[in-house]
Amino acid sequence: MTTTAALTDLLTARIRAEGPITIADYMADCLLHPQLGYYATRDPLGAKGDFITAPEISQMFGELIGLALAQAWIAQGRPRPFTLAEPGPGRGTLMADLLRATRGVAGFHDAAQVTLIEASPVLREAQRARLADHAPRWIESAAQLPEAPLFLIANEFFDALPIRQFQREATGWAERRVALEHDRLALALSAPAEIPALAHRLADTRPGNVVELCPAAAPVMAEIAGRIANHGGAALIVDYGDWRSLGDTLQALRAHQPVGILECPGDADLTAHVDFEPLAQTAHRAGAHTAPLVGQGLFLERLGITARAQALARNLSGRALDELVATHRRLRHPEEMGTLFKVLGLFPGSASPPPGLEQ
Repeated sequence: MTTTAALTDLLTARIRAEGPITIADYMADCLLHPQLGYYATRDPLGAKGDFITAPEISQMFGELIGLALAQAWIAQGRPRPFTLAEPGPGRGTLMADLLRATRGVAGFHDAAQVTLIEASPVLREAQRARLADHAPRWIESAAQLPEAPLFLIANEFFDALPIRQFQREATGWAERRVALEHDRLALALSAPAEIPALAHRLADTRPGNVVELCPAAAPVMAEIAGRIANHGGAALIVDYGDWRSLGDTLQALRAHQPVGILECPGDADLTAHVDFEPLAQTAHRAGAHTAPLVGQGLFLERLGITARAQALARNLSGRALDELVATHRRLRHPEEMGTLFKVLGLFPGSASPPPGLEQ
C-alpha cells in the first residue's frame, strides 16, 4: 500500500469517528505523522525532491546570513557561549555555508553551540553527515533552546506549520475543514461562529474573504524572542508571505509541480504563506524588538550579494557563469524570490537591528 493510500485510510477512519477535522489537523497528519508523514519518510529537497530552498539554490545565501549573524554577535560584545540555532534546517546546507563563511571571525566558532530543531530522522542523518565537524546537537522543539544568547536563522520554517482557514460569512466565520463526500476527502465549511482571534479582521475583510491563522507559530516565536530579550542575540526569519494574512494561500507541491491539497496526503509538501504581523506581535509581547519587514532581495543586496556574485564570477565562464547569474537573479529579483520572500529581524532592546535590516 502506498503512503497516500495508507494515510488516506487513516484520515478517512478518523473523520468517520470524529467528524470533519481542521486543515491544521490534516496538515499535521500529512507532514508529521511518525510513520506516514511527509517529513518522516523522505528527503524532500532538491531536483529529486518536491521543492528547493534558497540555500540549495546558491551558497551565497547561507554565506551572507552567516556574516550578518556574526556581525550581530560582534556588535553585542561577542557573548560566549551562545546558541547558533536553525529550526527546520533541511540537509544542513545553510548551516554549513554559514559556518564556512564565518571561519575567519575570531572566536565565533569556539563560542557557538550549533543547535538544530529537526523532527525528520531522514534529514537528521543528512545534517549529521554535513555538519560532523561542528558537533551539532538536536532538539525537538524551540522550548528546548538553552537559556543563553541566541543567534538564529529560520528559513522557510514557519510556512510549513499547520494553519486553520476561516471564511467570513454574514453572521460570523465559517471554518474550512476536511470532511468526507461520497467516501472521499473533501473540503467543507463549519457553521458560522464568532472567532475572538479574528475580531480585529472585521474592519478589513468582507463576506467571502478567507483569513488564515497559524496556532503553532506563536509558541515557537515566543520561545525564540524570549531568549533574545532575556539573554541577547538576534534572529532572522526568512519566508514567503506578507504582513497580515488575506486569502487562501495553502498549496501542495509534488515533484516541483502544484497538486490538489487533498490529492496525495503524505506524498506532497503542504505550505502556506506566513503572516508576519502576528509573529512580530508575539515577539514584542516576549520582550524582543523587531526590524521593519523587508523583501529578501533588498535584504541580500544590503548584505552585498551582488559584490559576492561578482567575486565568484571572476573564475567562471560558460555554463557555470550562466548558472551563477541565474541564481543571483532568482534570489533577489522582484519577479523571482526578491519580493515574495520577506525577512523579519529580532533583536534585544539594548542592540541595533541585525545587518541588512537597519532602518
